[in-house]
Order: sequence, then C-alpha cells, then structure tokens
Amino acid sequence: MSKIKILWADDEIDLLKPHVIFLEERGYDVDAVNSGDEALDLINENNYDIVFLDEQMPGLSGIETLESMKIDFPNMPIVMITKSEEESIMESAIGSNIADYLIKPVKPSQILLSLKRNLENRKLAGEKATMTYQQQFREISMKLSDRIDHDDWINIYKKLVRYELDLEKSNDEGIIEVLSMQKNEANNTFCRFYEDNYLDWLYGNTETKPVLSHTMIREKVFPELEGGRKVFMLLVDNLRYDQWKAIQPMIERYFRVQDDDIVYSILPTTTQYARNAIFSGMMPNEIRKRYPQFWKDEDEEGSKNQFEHELLEAQLKRFGKNIKTSYNKVLNQNTGKKLYENIANLMQNDFNVIVYNFVDMLSHARTEMEIIRELADDEPAYRSLMMSWFEHSSLFDIIKYLSDKNVKLIITTDHGSIRVSDPVKIVGDRSVNTNLRYKFGKSLAYNHKEVFEVKEPEKYFLPRINVSTRYVFARTTNFFAYPNNYNYYAKYYRDTFQHGGISMEEILTPFIKLTSR
Repeated sequence: MSKIKILWADDEIDLLKPHVIFLEERGYDVDAVNSGDEALDLINENNYDIVFLDEQMPGLSGIETLESMKIDFPNMPIVMITKSEEESIMESAIGSNIADYLIKPVKPSQILLSLKRNLENRKLAGEKATMTYQQQFREISMKLSDRIDHDDWINIYKKLVRYELDLEKSNDEGIIEVLSMQKNEANNTFCRFYEDNYLDWLYGNTETKPVLSHTMIREKVFPELEGGRKVFMLLVDNLRYDQWKAIQPMIERYFRVQDDDIVYSILPTTTQYARNAIFSGMMPNEIRKRYPQFWKDEDEEGSKNQFEHELLEAQLKRFGKNIKTSYNKVLNQNTGKKLYENIANLMQNDFNVIVYNFVDMLSHARTEMEIIRELADDEPAYRSLMMSWFEHSSLFDIIKYLSDKNVKLIITTDHGSIRVSDPVKIVGDRSVNTNLRYKFGKSLAYNHKEVFEVKEPEKYFLPRINVSTRYVFARTTNFFAYPNNYNYYAKYYRDTFQHGGISMEEILTPFIKLTSR
C-alpha cells in the first residue's frame, strides 16, 4: 500500500521541521513549502491525499490558495492552520469548504488526529462498527430465541438497520455476511411472530398491541393536533426504516427528531390496503362495506387510492375532529414544484397531508428498467439513489421551508419493500392478481408450508370477492412465480424490491415526529 502523501504550506515551515519528521517517522510522505504559489505548483504536479495550509502567509494567503486549489481539486481535504481566532477568518475558511481548522501553535498529536479524522475516518468507523456488532451479535441471537413482544421486535429491527448502515463503512465482507445471515434468521422468526399474533391484534385480544396502519392516525396523529401548532404529515410511499435513517442527517439540519418510532403495517403490505387503512382509520373490508363509493376492488378499473382525502375527512368527522385540512398527492416533479410554490397557502390549515410516490416508483422502475437496476444494484446503492433524489427533491424544499414556521412535522409511510430472491411456485387462473408477494383468488394451488394462508378473508377484514376467495402471502425473501415460464420469471424478478407480503422491511414502517430547531 502506498504512503499517504501530504502537502504542507507555511511561511515558517522551517520551524515546523520537528512536526514533519514526526509524521515521516509514522509512515507519511510530506512535501513542505514556504508559500501558496509553491503549493499550487506542486499540487498540479503530484497526487496528494491532503493539504495543510497556513492562513497568514505573505503573498498568496492561505484563503486565496485554498480557493485556487478548490477549482481543480474540489474534493481535496484541506486543513487550515492559523494564529488567529477571529470569527470572520474562521467563517471565511469554513465557507470555502475546508476539511478541518487548527489554531497555532499546533501539536504533533493534533496534526495526527486531523489526518486520521480526514483520511482514515471511514476505515476507523468501519472497524468500530465491526467491533460493536461482534459484541451485539450474541445478544441479538439470544433475544431471537427468547419470548419477544412487538416492542422488542422494533428494537431488534432498529439495531439490525443500524449495523447494516454502519457496516457499509467496513471492508470486512465476512462480518457483513454474518449480519445478512442474522437478519435472515430474524426475518424468519418475525414472520412466525406476526402470523401468530396478527389476528389477536386486530380483535384486541391481547393486553398490548402495536400501532397498526388503521389505528395510526387515531393513536399517533390525533394527539399532535391538540397543541395548537400546525401539523404537516409527509407520507412517502414505500419508505423503509433504513431509508429514513439514511436521509435523517439531512433533515436534522433543519428539524430536531422528537420521536423515532415504528408502526406495524397491515396485510397486504401494499398501497391499496395499507394506505387506505391509514386515512380511513378502518380495515379494508370495513371501508368496502361502510364507504363502497370510496373503495375499488382490484379487478376494477382506475386508481385504488383516489379517495384518500375523503376517507381522511370521514375519519376526522367520526372522531369529532372539526379542523381545517388539506391533502396533496405528488406523482411527478412538476406536481411537486407547484406544491412547493403554493406551500405558504397551506399554513392556514390545522392539518396538512402530503403524499409522495417517488420511492414506490423507484422500486417499480428498478424492476422494469435495466439502467435503474444497474444504478441500484444492491441495498446500499438503492439507498444512495433514494438519498440523491431526496436531496434535490421538492419534498426536501418543503421541509426546509417549514423549518422556521414553528410547525409539527410527521414523516411516515404505508409499507416498505424487501429485496426478493427465492421463487415459490403457485398456480392460479387468469383472475388472480399480479402482485408477487401476495395472491388472492378462488382457485389457488401452492405448498401450504411455504406461505401464510388466509382461508377466511372476512375474519382478517379483507374483501371476499366470491365465496371461495382466499389470500396467500409470501414470507421473508420469497416471491410467487407460475410454473409456466418459471425459470424466466424467477430470473427476471430475483433481486428486485417487492412488497405485499410479510417481512420486517415491509411491516415495520417509520413514524417520525419532528419539531423545528
């Protein structure tokens, strides 16, 4: 491995010779010069890993040298060193995108710390993440074999997501594989837990139950409407908890996280069922019976979620919430831009709901478009693509606008998605729905051990289209494939992101409360 190469410019560089020797003894390669002009000449001739600049050099100052370097080397980490502690100088240096700021006289240990912070930070973070996960591995494994309630599962999933994100910084493929295996084990155990308890939760037959899609607004949002502040709920379709954690640092520049919670999605974990349940405060078959004008069966033409505002208004009325609301759905960039331009007008409402469909569209596009599949080849790349969209989205613009308006902000979703890998054979007629993670129909054939089956849909508050309708749900990373052209479809859909079934990624959905800084 080649040595780390440092460029150090200071008009008193001779006095810093002991520092240079200190670094060279530790394996660093240091080029020391007396001026900004010399530094600019050398940086164009050599490949440096980092630059140290004296701020108060005669001739070309440190700030001027910094600005010149950033034109051709915008990503070069540059550390500014100065005798002055004046705030204006610090602001000028920081505004020029420096990597670090040191006050003279600097000690060798400060220089070494700055180097490690800027050049070895990712490596050290990866090593720390590996060590921490190794310590937690046994604890999580023991917990998975113990009696676990719904709150325990939230904590386990949060830990697994944390280590998944932290270990992205590690080059230790072995520990990453261990985490993947433990996550798969957790998912298998979670599926059994969810299937064993889901019906009791729906009927309130347990002492405690998680917040579910249809109770989310009643239990989680209604209390926020009592404080007199305007409430904005941003529902990002198909936003997984790990994706929330990925964009959290960007949002925390503007809002403080008040509560980082998780809500359990109902079945099927799809927009038609889970999101209609959220806005109506009712299970799907209850909506179908009570508000038939607001429900469309899957075999009907048109959008299955076109009455969300009406369902929300009906829920508010049922619970005596006489408040002014707005509802907006963003399906494309132009709609988002127009909403951002009109956002000030929403401040007159007590409760504003904004639905963003991008992440869901991204998962579908990844399935159907080869270029998107290549860009989002794995989980980290999928998160990165989502982060890139968010950073430049009207959704982020809206969040920034709201940050100084003294509002309550809620970020949530209807369901998540999972990267599928294992095809499960199923046979059905032409009337069977197309979703890869759940199927319903009157004539389904499958291996009963490979699915979670619902023979009595109405018992689970699901629509019964005809007398023999049954539902089946895929578990963990499974997806359904028909025997006809089985190998083709198994290969086509393997490693795509799907939803509708049972997994931690689909069921355990973020519900985040934020307050303005």
